[in-house]
Amino acid sequence: MEQQNLTSRVREFLLVGLTQSLALQRFLFVVFFIVYMMTWLGNLTIITTVISDHQLHTPMYFLLGNLAFIDLSESSVTVPKMLWDLLSKQKTITFGGCMSQMFFFHFTGGAVVFFLMVMALDRYIAIHKPLHYLRIMNWGVCVRLVAGAWLGGFVHSIVQVALTIQLPFCGPNTLDNFYCDVPQVIKLACTDTYMVELLMVSNSGLLTIIIFIILIVSYTVILVKIRTHVPEGKHKALSTCGAQVVVVSIHFMPCIFIYARPFRKFSIDKAISALYTVITPMLNPMIYTLRNTEMKNAIKRLMNRVFSWRKPNM
Repeated sequence: MEQQNLTSRVREFLLVGLTQSLALQRFLFVVFFIVYMMTWLGNLTIITTVISDHQLHTPMYFLLGNLAFIDLSESSVTVPKMLWDLLSKQKTITFGGCMSQMFFFHFTGGAVVFFLMVMALDRYIAIHKPLHYLRIMNWGVCVRLVAGAWLGGFVHSIVQVALTIQLPFCGPNTLDNFYCDVPQVIKLACTDTYMVELLMVSNSGLLTIIIFIILIVSYTVILVKIRTHVPEGKHKALSTCGAQVVVVSIHFMPCIFIYARPFRKFSIDKAISALYTVITPMLNPMIYTLRNTEMKNAIKRLMNRVFSWRKPNM
């Protein structure tokens, strides 16, 4: 009988969600729906502006447009399901759906981590090799770097899912979260997961900490270089790098909190997860737009073209 229970698989997971209060669920639905719409509006505006404005056809804005696309992808992995569940009495997800959501969540999340490294490399070359910048960061190099970031996210995600899916899940099936993620799913396995947890922490948490330290050191070197050796365009360079430091911080700090420790439960975990999955993708376009005069002017030109096309039709 024990062997039979261990070989039987859980077919679906029951998601606890963010709260059990119906009134608070309705309130959170409205708030997160507005945030999700703003995420789409902000990131689509950046993507459209970068594509349509020839003045932004440079490596930095090509990378920024790709970051906006990744943010949209990452947000869309978890938020639509969360919004649906906030209005549903029964919050369930199939085993296959859970594994798929976990794969795409870590695929896009891993891609963001590697992509932020690419953007730091871009700024480093722009500041330290300004005369050779366009030759070094040509379109072929940019495309390969973007593809490499996606490949890095794919490999990271495959490792996460491969370590999880081979575990036996025979019950219970209540997942204390509003989406499927490794720390909560792995706790439901019907076996000792100590070694798997260590592998997960090294693949996610330790790697995230190392990359975060490398990025902070890199941006510190870049900012010192700007302040001491860049006489022209200093304000623009400081603004651009400052925006990227903010984006790096709001991406990495929640990840480090969630993944860089043994999989123990804390009451603040869901709030941190909501910040990372819902709020951060909305903040990125705001940060880059508000701190970048060139991007703001390009958006104004785009809006002028849109409204000028509509006038004759009216």
